[in-house]
Amino acid sequence: MSSFFIKSKVNPKLSKQGKNTAAIKRKSDGDSGAKSKMRAKKPSSKYNEEISSDSEPESSKVPRKRQPKEDNDYAETPQEKKLRLAKLYLEQLKDAEERNAEDEDFETDLVAGKLEEEVLEQKGKLQRLIAKDLIEPDASEIRVLRGHKLPITCLVISPDDKHIFSAAKDCSIIKWDVEIGKKMHTIPGGRKGTEDRHVGHTAHILCMTISSDGKYLATGDMNKLIMIWEAETCQHLYKFTGHKGPVSGLSFRKGSHDLYSASHDRSVKVWNVAENAYVETLFGHQDAITGLDCLSRERCVTAGGRDRSVRVWKIAEESQLVFHGHEGSIDCIQLINEEHMITGADDGSVALWSVNKKKPLCIVKQAHGCHGDVEAKQPHWVASVAALQNSDTVASGASGCSHNSQVQLWKCGQNYRGLQRLFSVPVSGFINSLKFSSSGQFLVAGVGQEHRLGRWWRLKEAKNGIYIIPLKRKSPNPEEPKVDE
Repeated sequence: MSSFFIKSKVNPKLSKQGKNTAAIKRKSDGDSGAKSKMRAKKPSSKYNEEISSDSEPESSKVPRKRQPKEDNDYAETPQEKKLRLAKLYLEQLKDAEERNAEDEDFETDLVAGKLEEEVLEQKGKLQRLIAKDLIEPDASEIRVLRGHKLPITCLVISPDDKHIFSAAKDCSIIKWDVEIGKKMHTIPGGRKGTEDRHVGHTAHILCMTISSDGKYLATGDMNKLIMIWEAETCQHLYKFTGHKGPVSGLSFRKGSHDLYSASHDRSVKVWNVAENAYVETLFGHQDAITGLDCLSRERCVTAGGRDRSVRVWKIAEESQLVFHGHEGSIDCIQLINEEHMITGADDGSVALWSVNKKKPLCIVKQAHGCHGDVEAKQPHWVASVAALQNSDTVASGASGCSHNSQVQLWKCGQNYRGLQRLFSVPVSGFINSLKFSSSGQFLVAGVGQEHRLGRWWRLKEAKNGIYIIPLKRKSPNPEEPKVDE
């Protein structure tokens, strides 16, 4: 037999020794493994934090507060999350649409109301009912601004109601601050004969007007001159010549720089101030024109003084309408809207007119009472009138033949077919000019010791000044509707 199948004889001692050495080797390997594990645990905390992030002890240290949130997040499937966000987005869209719909309805109503007002204004049928809420102011609430040496003849209020421009027989122009009642600027008057070297008027100023954008101020005087000023700085710009008599009426067309002027030479002239140009002349009155006014249409109205006529001039058509109704000289005129106007005369009467009727819609005789003996009573002259545009409120001022001169406020009836007295404000002197503020918050009266057009008599006790009369309104009473019910 071959030796391959014969079991070799091994020394039992050696085999035993081999087993022991193997056991020792395994033991030593185990000890070295334990030591290496100990060494692995010894590194710094920095490495522990990085290495042990996947270990069980670290994962158990996650704060308990986060766990429910994570559980909830993981509990919601992507489809559920999409559905929830879509519902939230739809709700937000719905809320936004509802708010926009409310805003749009409000804006639509506002725009519709404004458009309706503009249409009525253009047609001359807009009549805001303000007079019923006005109450008489206390005497202590009326402010007086004094600065002119001679009687005030005319005044205007800036479109923003912040400034008043006044002129007088002393040939000066003063710009006032309404809020504080102080002078902002003074354009001094010059002496007769200094026209060549003096910048300004050297004769009594009879009329003035301001453009609707507040840019230009125009003034007219007894020397047949029209001066154009920059309203902001009171700087002189142009001088218009052409009238052959004192300039007694001026008015800018609303929304433009077209200027209409009237004169004692019986003519009406049209100018373009922006281009420093003369346009045309219109004739028709039989006597000196005493007043002029216009609004946004290409037309103006004039008072013809002693010819006792009121005329509406259609500039584009080069035609005119003639109205009669007063028994005396018509000294003042003012448009209420595009279709209606108010006039005052030296026979003591105040009249309301429509441009569509040749006779007054309403006339009040002896509007400011009478003076003199019982047998020879004379009515107080109506020297000035004013109208709060597109409303039912107008005012008139009398010439002061006695101590009881006054500013009278009136309420226009429906469709301007009547005049009802509201209240009067006592003012000593000749009320030569009246103007309502654009906001309707106050009325300004220019008062002097003499009439603006002459020196028939003089009131020494009167003061030359500007009276700012507040237009107070009744406070709304919540109980009134209940009473009506």
